[in-house]
Amino acid sequence: MGLAAGLAGCAPSTSSGGGGQDDKSGTVRVWLFREVGNEPKEKVVDKVADRFEKQHDGVEVDVQYIPIDSRAEKIKGAFNDPDSAPDVIEYGNTDTAGYVADGGLADISDEFGSWDAARDLDPTAKKSVTVEGKQYGLPLFVGVRALYYRTDVFDELNLEPPRTLDGLAATAKKIRAAHKDMYGIAVGGAYTYGAMPFIWAHGGELAREKGGSFTSALDAAPAKKGIKAYTSLFGDDNCPAGKCAKMGGNETVEAFAGGKAGMAIGGDFNRQAMENGKVQGKYGVVPLPGVEKGAIAPAFAGGNNIGVLKSTDHRTLAVQLAEQLAGKRTQEQLFEAMGFLPTFSDTRRKVAAREPFVKPFVRTLDAGTEFVPASPAWGTIDSSLILPEMFQRVVSGKDDVDGAAAGAAEKMDEAFAE
Repeated sequence: MGLAAGLAGCAPSTSSGGGGQDDKSGTVRVWLFREVGNEPKEKVVDKVADRFEKQHDGVEVDVQYIPIDSRAEKIKGAFNDPDSAPDVIEYGNTDTAGYVADGGLADISDEFGSWDAARDLDPTAKKSVTVEGKQYGLPLFVGVRALYYRTDVFDELNLEPPRTLDGLAATAKKIRAAHKDMYGIAVGGAYTYGAMPFIWAHGGELAREKGGSFTSALDAAPAKKGIKAYTSLFGDDNCPAGKCAKMGGNETVEAFAGGKAGMAIGGDFNRQAMENGKVQGKYGVVPLPGVEKGAIAPAFAGGNNIGVLKSTDHRTLAVQLAEQLAGKRTQEQLFEAMGFLPTFSDTRRKVAAREPFVKPFVRTLDAGTEFVPASPAWGTIDSSLILPEMFQRVVSGKDDVDGAAAGAAEKMDEAFAE
């Protein structure tokens, strides 16, 4: 297998770039993301590539790892220059609709429909590769958030992990009252993906879809209940607005890992930060509770997908390789190597039986997750910080929930209309 460490020094592609042919031999080029500590991922992918080459005479798999931070420019550049583009790419699952709108991803609905493994995908994973009823990729892994809590602090104060969102707020205030140097729960005004579960748990939505077009639902009553529940956690009795209004997800995780919070909403992918921090051996994880006892707040299902470029001249081979890269065997191996949670429900249960830490995250996934609107406008909405600005206006006292939600909804609708 031809393995390159990066994009520099890539051999020129022999593809004509038109995607009008379907060569059954030659080089199938793959771009995957370079992770922190990438070697274990490379070993898993090398095995897939070697196996694929043995199954297909005259075929070489060339895998290159691209920096995550500059992925947007590189991938859009590939869409615009098919001659140098790969055949298969890894991409963030919130980018699906935008990449489809750019004309970069191939519609692989027929192959997806006959892919045996697809029946075991969780619904949100399938949703993350679906635009207007068609599939433009295969889910590779999923990331989800749950509630981290300090076991030593909970034991000291005789607290139990909260079973409702109201209970979460009450527990946070008890911790803050006992430890003035600690947030009860670290929350951030710029922590969009930590705030979304509060909206969904109250029955709210980010947007509604009708006929392929979207309109914001942030100003509807259920969403506003969730916004109120989240923003009520900012204050001197838990997480002072002056310090917490500007915090994002990384800052809340760092606060918890550094021993400055009794609770935090963090991902399965944040485990290493906790193990490297002051809370090592002193934390537990449970699903973020919902409104009613026993309910789990729907979490945002992040993660990455594998897609085939529309410009490929090796479509059949590219889809077959994508299926192996995103298949159950590879997902299980990527979990062992990198901790990536599988997108197949049966594979997830299998790995959770071996690794107790992931059980709360698997329970969260099995309870049902949510996703962002499958619209190319989401990239604009996200990068424009429309939701963080809404939360921050409430937290700072510049606006009430009704006014901030109405303003955010208007901006979302402008983005959807473009």
